[in-house]
Amino acid sequence: MLMLLFYVGDDLYALDSSLVAEIIPRVILRKVHHVPDYVVGLFNYRGGIVPVIDLCHLIQGKPSRSYLSTRIIMVNYVGKEQTKRHLGLMAERVTETLNKPDAELMDTGTQLDEASYLGRMIMDDKRMIQLIRLENLLSDSQHKYLLAAGGY
Repeated sequence: MLMLLFYVGDDLYALDSSLVAEIIPRVILRKVHHVPDYVVGLFNYRGGIVPVIDLCHLIQGKPSRSYLSTRIIMVNYVGKEQTKRHLGLMAERVTETLNKPDAELMDTGTQLDEASYLGRMIMDDKRMIQLIRLENLLSDSQHKYLLAAGGY
């Protein structure tokens, strides 16, 4: 599996690259009020309104830092009703990929209901890399208020 690597603070994470539509620089976002702090805003992406989730804020409770390599990862998110939507994921140091066979992904031995998006891990040299399970990123209620407008 080819994976896109990125950082959340000092921890390394990965996302299946087949889910990635595009990687774009940070853009000016329209703030959305009355949503969780990790939803950093909305922007116009190819004629559609797309929400952006700050993965640093979601996972560690701190906003992404403003590195030159802080990017918005545009993903193809398949919702509960099997509708496809674009979703922006902001992360730090989005600069490399890694190709590893699925057999090298290891179960972490823990499962948190609040963070069911945290998947298996990969050992690469001296690094531990955790896979993000995009299909579990949003709860039903989050999906409803963030992506209620339908598919693309």
